Amino acid sequence: MPEAETQELFQEQVHQFPLPTHHFTMLADDVGRFLRVDADGTVSTSNDADDEAMWDPIEGGQFRHVTSGLTTDDEDWPGLHFTAIHGPAEMPGTSLAHFKQHGWVCLPNVLAAEIVEALEKVACTDRYEDRVFDLKTPAMCQSDAIARTAAEPVSLWLMRQYLGTREVRLGHPPSFAILGRDDGKRDVQGWHCDFPYLWGISGKSEENDGPVPYGRVPTSSGDTVLGIQRNVCISPFTKVGGATAFKLGSHATDHGPPREWGTGSTHFSPGYRAQHGLPYNGPDADIVEAPGGSIILYDARTWHRAGVNRTDKRRSALLQAMIPMYVMPFADTSKAYRELKASDGWQGLTVREQEEMRNLMVHYITGPGGRFAITTDPELSTELPAPQGPMRVG
Repeated sequence: MPEAETQELFQEQVHQFPLPTHHFTMLADDVGRFLRVDADGTVSTSNDADDEAMWDPIEGGQFRHVTSGLTTDDEDWPGLHFTAIHGPAEMPGTSLAHFKQHGWVCLPNVLAAEIVEALEKVACTDRYEDRVFDLKTPAMCQSDAIARTAAEPVSLWLMRQYLGTREVRLGHPPSFAILGRDDGKRDVQGWHCDFPYLWGISGKSEENDGPVPYGRVPTSSGDTVLGIQRNVCISPFTKVGGATAFKLGSHATDHGPPREWGTGSTHFSPGYRAQHGLPYNGPDADIVEAPGGSIILYDARTWHRAGVNRTDKRRSALLQAMIPMYVMPFADTSKAYRELKASDGWQGLTVREQEEMRNLMVHYITGPGGRFAITTDPELSTELPAPQGPMRVG
């Protein structure tokens, strides 16, 4: 181990989110939309999982609406049929206020237990670490849990509010990030910002490798947010287990991480770790520890890197780059969407979840003739020159 690395003490500040003891409940109708009570007392259904869609269980298998106090055994209750759905530990409006103020938010254990277990099974970690990962079958076709996670309603509502538009898309198909035990030698991920900014990853130059935007987005975006990263903790995220490291609040600087922290571009170079050790992991960095089934949302400008797993258990996460519709995606999601629709798992989704997956994965333009899906052209793609330099995303 290089001398520089023996000095690494992993001193990041830890922000702990324990397993919640209470969750709100959402009540879904037959197509998966959520029952809500508006300020005027009107009962309706919607795709939005905001404060007006939160309920608490009461005696007799009934529910009380959190903001209005209306109960489902009230004599004025319209008698709608519904299914109780696992909800968040915190009111969505409270989470949104934190998200807007700090540029990140954690929804601890927001996914239902059966979804978490299904994700573990596909990822071959945690309770299913003895399984072998299926590289032949598209991940989204292996279980409807991936699409159900992508369509998770509370995080979707938060992202739409943070981005200022309902038209939110996946920048690439959901992808697994599985981190095994660090051997002290392998290349590690350096500090960077996520898609579409890619500051610290691409477009590196010596003169701009400092507190200046560089990468795919050449200038700061100010109040216009071009992307959100949605990290799903399949495994429990812990500091020693390789949870993502952040510089929380760094999105507000509106530029990439400093070179001295060890950017993604520099740490990607073979042998760099042997000479220089690990990227910065001192007290100015942060670790979010959260139980499995948690979702961490953060402004894509936030400086971060993969953690260092110092345990014998593989750590898995499901990563989703979320963008407003006016940002060009990183990858064509139409093929993955068609594969999902043709899979057995599609029938396991509610109508709402199917609608959300179409909204998230089909990029389109609207013109005088209607709406037209945007996809790649394999024939034209062969005519394009090779890219200049590697493109690396993490």
